[in-house]
Amino acid sequence: MAQPAPTPRRGRRPAGQDTRADILAAAREEFVDRGYEASSLRSVARRAGVDPGTVRHWFPDKARLLTATLGVAGVEPDKVVEQVAGGPIETLGERLIEAVIGVWDFDGGETVRVVIPAVMSDAELRGLLPQFIGAAILNPVMRALDVPDAPLRTALVASQMAGVLLTRYLIPVEPLASLAPAQVARLVGPTLQRYLTGTLLDAETLAPGPGTSA
Repeated sequence: MAQPAPTPRRGRRPAGQDTRADILAAAREEFVDRGYEASSLRSVARRAGVDPGTVRHWFPDKARLLTATLGVAGVEPDKVVEQVAGGPIETLGERLIEAVIGVWDFDGGETVRVVIPAVMSDAELRGLLPQFIGAAILNPVMRALDVPDAPLRTALVASQMAGVLLTRYLIPVEPLASLAPAQVARLVGPTLQRYLTGTLLDAETLAPGPGTSA
């Protein structure tokens, strides 16, 4: 007589997946408590109670650990930075926006439509999102440029990029939502270029407005 098919096992996940989940939980706590710049794979390993090599087995570098914490494990910030950095400074803005859009366009924007609302509804992850955009992608670009007012320039670039992502994926505004990445880059790139390398208002003009703490 034929033996019945085995019943699928239930309960605990495989040990490897348990370890990965523990590392992600520890990374979330570490990034929230200490910030991205002050955290390291070693400090995350200590918090998770594992060897640093175990963390590197799952996440080769800190940037990829942060993206996995945010739920976008397929994004590789170092590859984005490499793509942006390889070319003349005069077209840096175009390469930056095209690279970022290219990251999300691979699945028609489905990932960003799922991830961003989830991140925005979670106060801790919401605080990590600017660190992902700034520390993992924009700060390396800014360091290479060695321009004054880098924090302000980073904030301006991030605001422009966030607006493009919002109106391309979350609240699609046509025809922007349907343009090819290269077309968006040609249109938006010059604005990013001014934020990256152009002349900004001087420090005296940039005084805090009413109701803003100094």
